[in-house]
Amino acid sequence: MATLRNIFTSCVVNFSRGTRRFSCSGLHQNYRVCIIGSGPAAFYTAQELLKKSDVTIDIFERLPVPFGLVRYGVAPDHPEVKNCINGFTNLMQTRKCRFYGNINVGKDISMQQLRSAYNVVVLAYGAENNRKLGIPGEDVSGCYAAREFVGWYNGLPSMADLKPDLSSENAVIFGHGNVALDVARMLLAPIAMLEKTDICTNALEALRNSKIKNVYIIGRRGPLQAAFTIKEFRELTKLSNCNGHLDNSNFSDLSDCITGLARARKRLTELMIKVALDNSGIQPGQQSRNWYMKFNRSPVEVLSSRKFNRVKGVRMEVNNLEETSESVRAVGTGEFENLGCGLMISSIGYKSISIDKDIPYDSINGIIPNIKGRVMNTDNSNEEEKYLKGVYCSGWVKRGPIGVIVSTMTDAFETANMIVEDMRQGNAFSESLPGFEEVVKHLNQKEVKYVTFEDWCKIDAYEKDLGKMRGKPREKITSVVEMLNIANIHK
Repeated sequence: MATLRNIFTSCVVNFSRGTRRFSCSGLHQNYRVCIIGSGPAAFYTAQELLKKSDVTIDIFERLPVPFGLVRYGVAPDHPEVKNCINGFTNLMQTRKCRFYGNINVGKDISMQQLRSAYNVVVLAYGAENNRKLGIPGEDVSGCYAAREFVGWYNGLPSMADLKPDLSSENAVIFGHGNVALDVARMLLAPIAMLEKTDICTNALEALRNSKIKNVYIIGRRGPLQAAFTIKEFRELTKLSNCNGHLDNSNFSDLSDCITGLARARKRLTELMIKVALDNSGIQPGQQSRNWYMKFNRSPVEVLSSRKFNRVKGVRMEVNNLEETSESVRAVGTGEFENLGCGLMISSIGYKSISIDKDIPYDSINGIIPNIKGRVMNTDNSNEEEKYLKGVYCSGWVKRGPIGVIVSTMTDAFETANMIVEDMRQGNAFSESLPGFEEVVKHLNQKEVKYVTFEDWCKIDAYEKDLGKMRGKPREKITSVVEMLNIANIHK
């Protein structure tokens, strides 16, 4: 999710232009391709395939609505990032790419059935689980994963009933990535600013009544290892009626090494030092809201009230940094600190899951085992059957939830190019397969109410009309049942 705003914006023009030109590149067979997932990885893979081959693509999504991370991961106050939806929509309006929502692969349709219907199956369903801190108490009331909290304010149906308790003054966020800063900004942003975004009304009202005044953003390593970008950090510094606090001691020994840093890291470090110096004379509580950036701290326990089984604080170990040949790692000193809070959010990364028993899955790394997008045949060591025939992966499920959005685009192009290369070499793509005509038989047998692109357009129009009445760009529907009712699904 890092640097979504600048990367997505730069990709939209190329995407929109790319979808308007199709070339067969010597491939005359009209292959049937199924892509599971409808986020950026799915659409960028589809874009590249349509540019370089003669294929028909069906995009399957578990929810009735498309766009994945763009719809449910991008912060509400970053509308420019969501402009890429226009390019994605252009792709779905072509006769070569169709969208089918409300189809749960692994439940409504199996991987085996999809492979029987399509020449190519691309797994691009992202990372819908979260990594755990692995410390005592993190499952008590008041503790959330950032994925849950972000889904709540962005209208993800599975998080619609989250109802986080915002009645305490202190909130703690563990993690120093862009998602952590997004969450902090949502907790501290003026309501007048959020009212003009597509944040869900229930989240908006909860934040309007929030008592949170202080947000602590805590990382286990130092300023030079922080994963957030300068744009996200600068936004935090510019929040009105809100003051930032950084300890000068975290930067006292960095002056000698700043000049040798890469440009992006140098600019970010210089801005952090400036904020630390500018605000060094401001005492906590002088503004109505404050954020505190803390480094070299690892969580070791969530402190909770025995009576209510609810978070009341966190216990942390102070770290020293130790350089190795490959990285800088945090090493505990044996010194501990307690910090009181009524809300704790863990923002330490996402993790993909296994959705079907016939899809190979690396549970340790949370990815599908692959080489450049070709899915490995983990049940057969024969070199000639090294890969699963016609099965590929793209995006976070391929490489893990790392990198910026341009990485997702590049990654998707790599997968698409592997598919095209295999097509040109005739690797198991000679057979003509029925595609969705076969899939729909299975869906009808299970009475699955699938959503088409035309159905999505009805939901889209409804959300925009509802948002217009409330002075917002859209009001997201958070109920799957309501989405299907709006689309008037009677299949």
